[in-house]
Amino acid sequence: MGQHAGERIATERKIAGLSQRQLASRAKYSLSMVKAVEQGREVPSPGFLSAIARALRITPEQLTGAPYDDGKPLSDAVNDLSILLTEGRYARATEPSRLANLETELAAAQHLYRTDRTRQTIEALPELIRRLHGAVRELSGDEKACAYTLLTSAYVLAEWSVRRTGHLMLALPALDLADTYAPLADDSNYGAFSALARARVLTHYGESEVAEQLIDSAIRSADDSRAGMVLVGYSHLAGAINEARKLNYPNATAHVEAARDLARHTGETDLYMTSFGPLNVDIHAHAIELEAGDPNRAALEGAELTYPADAAPTRIAHHWHDNARAWLMSGKPDRALAALNKARAAAPQQTRLHPSVRETLFGIAAAQRRQTDGLVGFASWLGASL
Repeated sequence: MGQHAGERIATERKIAGLSQRQLASRAKYSLSMVKAVEQGREVPSPGFLSAIARALRITPEQLTGAPYDDGKPLSDAVNDLSILLTEGRYARATEPSRLANLETELAAAQHLYRTDRTRQTIEALPELIRRLHGAVRELSGDEKACAYTLLTSAYVLAEWSVRRTGHLMLALPALDLADTYAPLADDSNYGAFSALARARVLTHYGESEVAEQLIDSAIRSADDSRAGMVLVGYSHLAGAINEARKLNYPNATAHVEAARDLARHTGETDLYMTSFGPLNVDIHAHAIELEAGDPNRAALEGAELTYPADAAPTRIAHHWHDNARAWLMSGKPDRALAALNKARAAAPQQTRLHPSVRETLFGIAAAQRRQTDGLVGFASWLGASL
């Protein structure tokens, strides 16, 4: 079987000279949990991996093995974006097209991201961002402010894209650049939007306190418009995940209910690419149950999720990733594999690149008495060895 996160934890723990008991104490998890994960009997949650990584003074990616090799086209795209992000504020600007055309190009890149074509998004971003830099240097007044809004949004999209592909180190300069240009945008909500993107990365690394401060700030600073309500609702969903990673179920649930109340007013919307609305609130409610509540309830109720045909496929696939882990934690590896196949059908590129999918697959292999053709076939598609 390929190496799972538990084996990497054991290796890193020994390098650090820690016993299982010492690591459990530092990470504030039970000794039995650390043992179960290291032995492959328990699939680690993202919160567990973040806590263990912090205790070992390494990154979560060192435990999951991300980013995963998805072939030369992805590497080429990431390399081009890496150069742009390294240039930072000194980015080489190119001749811009009309502002309306740039706005259309950005919307097209966002659509690629939403429809599980993240590699294509990363390919499109460098030249688009260079033209946006050209626009902010040439334009003035309201048009310049609008160009800064598009530039901020493009850097946030870059951060989302590299994080989805597992290139977390590239997320940091993208966040800094989004923060730099957000105050110059003609949409006052972009400061909060940029802060939320940073909060999500901090949650990933287990820095829940600063993430909470940024989330609370975004909730306070958003304006009273429908767009502001969407951002506040989205902030509450980010807060729910942050609290769930701390295993604070009451606080996580309170955030979900606050978001649910706002979603009744906003309805389904993709303002700021949030996919905010009743559906996303329901998806987060199941995720909270899995992370900090009852995994069996998350499995049963999550399996009943209904959604329209035009729902964002990447959002739906992420739900099935979580549902698969919930079924595995409930002792139903066959149901877990079925959920993984639903994720694959919804968003194959995202599913192939997501760390939790590999960990769940290893957990299914450990739980099944024999390796089924379905399991072996999924592993082969994923590029994982069992």
